Amino acid sequence: MTKRALGFVALGAAATLLLSACGGGGGAGGGGEAAFNQGETEIVNPSEQKGGTLRYAISSDFDSPDPGNMYYAFGWNFSRYYARTLLTYTTSPGSEGTELQPDLAEGMPEVSDDGTTYTVKLKKGLKYENGEEIVAEDIKYAIARSNFGKQLSNGPEYFKKLLADSDDYEGPYANASDPLQGFGGIETPDDHTLVFHLKRPFAEFNYILIQPQTAPVPAEADKGPQYQSHVLSSGPYKFDGDYKPEQSLNLVRNDEWDPATDPTRKALPDRIEVELGVEQNEIDQRLVNGQLDVDLSTSSLGLAMKGTVLSDEAKKANVDNPAGNTMRYVNINTKVEPLDDLACRQAIMFAADHDALQRAWGGPSGGDIPTQIMPKSLEGADTSIDLYPSDDNKGDLDKAKAKLKECGEDDGFTVNIGARSDRPADVGTAEALQASLKRVGIDASIKQYPSDTYTNSQAGSPDFVHDNELGLTVYGWAPDWATGYGFMSEIVNGESIRDAGNANISEFDDPEVNKLFEESVKEQDPEARADKYSQIDRIVMENAVILPVVQEKMVYYRPDTLTNVYYHVGYAGYDFMALGTTRE
Repeated sequence: MTKRALGFVALGAAATLLLSACGGGGGAGGGGEAAFNQGETEIVNPSEQKGGTLRYAISSDFDSPDPGNMYYAFGWNFSRYYARTLLTYTTSPGSEGTELQPDLAEGMPEVSDDGTTYTVKLKKGLKYENGEEIVAEDIKYAIARSNFGKQLSNGPEYFKKLLADSDDYEGPYANASDPLQGFGGIETPDDHTLVFHLKRPFAEFNYILIQPQTAPVPAEADKGPQYQSHVLSSGPYKFDGDYKPEQSLNLVRNDEWDPATDPTRKALPDRIEVELGVEQNEIDQRLVNGQLDVDLSTSSLGLAMKGTVLSDEAKKANVDNPAGNTMRYVNINTKVEPLDDLACRQAIMFAADHDALQRAWGGPSGGDIPTQIMPKSLEGADTSIDLYPSDDNKGDLDKAKAKLKECGEDDGFTVNIGARSDRPADVGTAEALQASLKRVGIDASIKQYPSDTYTNSQAGSPDFVHDNELGLTVYGWAPDWATGYGFMSEIVNGESIRDAGNANISEFDDPEVNKLFEESVKEQDPEARADKYSQIDRIVMENAVILPVVQEKMVYYRPDTLTNVYYHVGYAGYDFMALGTTRE
């Protein structure tokens, strides 16, 4: 997913006093029954009550609300209101939330003996908001428009990498007279059947069928990048008017949606409103005051607000502090001088003050300090990997200086750190690292960019990275699905490097790692795959291309009026589809 949009903000004393005056504690439903962190393992305030308006806000914007052009985890989560996919996660808290079930599909795919053909049957009676039938060709077209050409480049490229007979295909906009010419990886023998042909076996392909790129798009409705203005709904809600970038996106009920075909979506609210570009401190205040329901970004509360709610027992009952699968880290680019030298990269690793970096995320309540890349909950995570140790988590400055001498930079060097300007924790991470590096003579300058363009146009553009000498970039990643491949393949696999929307920002292209990725998904034994993921993690850490900061723990506040609240592991946030409100 993401997928990957989370942040913090610090609030002033005035805001804290305002919150104390306004109250806002007392447990879900106002009855004081909810408990701290209850939403990590069970549903808080369960209810079947329909109606009302569910209110979201976010400090930035979507990378795109177009299901074929999004990558942030919150976008994948939110798009399910209006975009159904072939498969989906189960609607359960805890580890069960990573299990798969059919959505548009009638059942789970049938897989050929050689693992290269997946056949999916669609449910009958599926309709768009305009009453037209959803057919297999629409899903084939939706996948073809997603990241095969240059027009829609935000999302992942798994289909592009895996589908057979499509290597030269440049997307539907390259040939107006025959948009699918050269796209041979998917057959549609009838209106309710899709046959996926893969170049090679890929044991985790079912997870790719949950991605928003499989949400149907009829060719006649497609407007390329402008399709995001009004996505044709296949889900329980549809756009109310057009999406207004940096302002709003509102949804109302889709009367053509048939709940009999969709047991996973409760569709409780009558209306859903999203405010875009709201300052994070305002979001925090409105959440705790009951004037807002959910932070769309699934961000933790800011540092001051976090302290307020965790220290007040009444408010604390409305707080969840789940340990998720999101890793916060700093990319160390392997192509920007002098970081193209391994010893210079290792100097960064040894110089990092991990205690200060953790404080940027709120201390222990904001996340644990990791020494490896993979989140601890994933099979194959090896917490014994600890190649840059220090007794007090303050760094090892002597080893850092020795590495500087080894790479010929005895007196240090200059480097730029990229960070998202509207994510205070990202900026705080950059500032903590800047101070860490100064101790060994490395002079770092911080360059800030907006979230909605950061992955696609700045940090995610190798040309921009090199032109602006962004040797270090603050970033975060949650698994596209809950395995080592789903977590690491986009950020350290050399095959994942691309010109825009690039998540392998370190530009790490190691033949051994690439081979291990390729071997892992041919392997049917999950334990054998997990062993290969452990090997990849160690090699990446040896090459000092990612500086782990925290395995993030979220601090969420659920207002009294919010119902059916629980943390969904697959979407790295509250399950938006389950939520309702008791407020009018």
